[in-house]
Amino acid sequence: MRPIIEFCANNAHFGTDEVMEKLKENPDFDVIEYGCLTGCGMCYMTPYALVNGETVEAETASALYQVILDKIREFS
Repeated sequence: MRPIIEFCANNAHFGTDEVMEKLKENPDFDVIEYGCLTGCGMCYMTPYALVNGETVEAETASALYQVILDKIREFS
C-alpha cells in the first residue's frame, strides 16, 4: 500500500509546504494538502502531518521530513 501523507495548509508557516513539495517528488507517496486537518492546537504549535492517519510532529520542518520517512518505514 502506498503511504498517504496529509498536510494542513494552515501549518505551512512552519515550512511544511516545502516538506510537502519534496515528498511529492516521490511517485510512491500519495501526498495531500487540506485546508484544515482539525488539529488547530497542534497546527499552531508545531510542524506536523498525518502518515496513514497517524499524527507525526517535530520541532522543525526539516526534522518533520525525517520523522515522516521513519514512519513510512514502520509501515513497510
